[in-house]
Amino acid sequence: MHRHRRLVEPLCGGIAVTLGLMPECALLNDVNPHAINFYRWLKRGLVIERPLLNDEDVYYRYRGEFNDLIRAGKHDTREAAELFYYLNRTGYNGLVRFNRSGEFNVPFGRYDVIYYRYDFSDYCDVFRDWRFTTIDFAATPVSAGDFIYADPPYDMVFSRYAKEDFGWSEQMRLVDWLSTHNGPVIISNSATERIISLYTSYGYDLLYVDAPRKISSNGDRTPAREVIARRGL
Repeated sequence: MHRHRRLVEPLCGGIAVTLGLMPECALLNDVNPHAINFYRWLKRGLVIERPLLNDEDVYYRYRGEFNDLIRAGKHDTREAAELFYYLNRTGYNGLVRFNRSGEFNVPFGRYDVIYYRYDFSDYCDVFRDWRFTTIDFAATPVSAGDFIYADPPYDMVFSRYAKEDFGWSEQMRLVDWLSTHNGPVIISNSATERIISLYTSYGYDLLYVDAPRKISSNGDRTPAREVIARRGL
């Protein structure tokens, strides 16, 4: 990855990968507006002023405040960004999950100690020439030669990372859309039989890895078999 090449991530669950590549400019898109709102506020130099406590009563009070903001159409505020960070750090197993009404419904986590960060001002320089959008991935504006990294919700039973589900039809639509791109593409996903078959049918070179689970719906931390599909590299 050359630093002068633009990186496009149509599904930005893999923000850590993008940070590791450190492109000079990048476009990151995600269907979840709350994640995008958090990154937009990081770009502006977010400093959290409210107390962040690993406390069950505080957690459910803050979760209620966050859902109140969603219902009021204020999901793009600084307050919403602060609460999203807190809920993600404090909720059960680091899950991000929303119900069909678009409300955050992850229960309180069980951590002995949580180290919260309050000052994110050093992200201003990193994100200066990065754009964050929340549109359908197929509407992501890409140019020939752009390096695309796609990190969709993994092919598993749980896929409601946002209000909208990301099921098998979306997995197929993503790969079909990426097949039209004239440039390097990488996709990461769980190594299920149907994902392997799908990526192989589109001519991807597949690399398999055993990845540690940092987030899990049931607390299982057993390394998961994943696939990294590459084309045009």
